[in-house]
Amino acid sequence: MATYKKRGKGSKKQQQQEIDTQSTTAEVFNTLDETASKSEQWVEKNSKILFLGLIAVAAVIFGYLGYNKFVKGPNEIEAANELAYSKKFFDQAETTTIANDSLYQLALDGADGQYGLLDIIDKYGSTNAGNLAKYMAGLSYLKMDDYENAITHLGNFSTDDEIIGSQALGNIGDAFADINQPEQALEYYEKAAAFKNDDFASPLYLLKAGKTALELKNFKKAETLFTTIKEKYSKSDEAADIDMYINRAKLAQQ
Repeated sequence: MATYKKRGKGSKKQQQQEIDTQSTTAEVFNTLDETASKSEQWVEKNSKILFLGLIAVAAVIFGYLGYNKFVKGPNEIEAANELAYSKKFFDQAETTTIANDSLYQLALDGADGQYGLLDIIDKYGSTNAGNLAKYMAGLSYLKMDDYENAITHLGNFSTDDEIIGSQALGNIGDAFADINQPEQALEYYEKAAAFKNDDFASPLYLLKAGKTALELKNFKKAETLFTTIKEKYSKSDEAADIDMYINRAKLAQQ
């Protein structure tokens, strides 16, 4: 007849392991309870600070939304409407060669109680229209040979547009060149050329930068600038005579 061994309660070692496991589990739960209790006490103790913090965050969020809706939005529309008047004189000055200085001045100062570019910059400088007014004012001063004001307003203008952005920097370079500050002119010509690396503006300002470098007797830099036109913008108008400029820079280094 088959016989079976009676199952006992296990070895002392196994019993001890079970006791240790139960003890560790209980310790973990006790720790969690203590942590939760401390957290509750901390929250209760600092509830006023937390509440004030939540109010502050909510105030910032609603303030931002309110500013955009009730201040910034209307200001953008108002500024754009005001800009239309001075832009009319600016556009006329850009398309005519007859007495255009007076037209630029009207664009800057306004007339008949209407805002000019300077008024718009002063009142709406943070809007898109105010930013554009800085660019137009800078160009107006440049065309009127007021180079310092041109540099100031063009320098305050900011944009990501690859054409207008490079032109603004290039015009600052022109202004510095006209007041006989070729070092600064070279700096801004290089910035204009590198602004977006487009096929129109980049070779144009690289050529101006190269010629300015020649003027400064920085012939190595001039050679590098001219060579960049040849290698990267070979189809541009500026590349047509670029070998002549490269050779001139090379000969000057000998």
